[in-house]
Amino acid sequence: MAEYLLYFNQQWVGDHTEEWFRSRAPLAMAAVEEMKAAGVYVFAGGLEQEWPVHSVDPTGDEVLVTDGPYSETKEWLGGFAVVDVPDDEAATMWAGRIAEACGWPHEVRRFAPVPQVD
Repeated sequence: MAEYLLYFNQQWVGDHTEEWFRSRAPLAMAAVEEMKAAGVYVFAGGLEQEWPVHSVDPTGDEVLVTDGPYSETKEWLGGFAVVDVPDDEAATMWAGRIAEACGWPHEVRRFAPVPQVD
């Protein structure tokens, strides 16, 4: 089994009414419950948009903590799920389910194996 990140950038969500978003919530929660029932769920959640963002930079003499994203960007992570599935095909299937439930695109990335430390 391998862990995969299923994620979306906030800009991919698009402009929708509050009513539209409320209509999607039960569908998204049902997809998460389906992941849990299938035994592939590791974690899922949306990120707060109105919460402070902090950057931590260890490249100087001291670790520097600042407010705001590390770099100026037009896209930022909106939410994600982590699934533990056998292969790319299963990961993209779950991404399709959650993307359809949410109503916006998602991307799929496989986590690298944890390095062995001797």
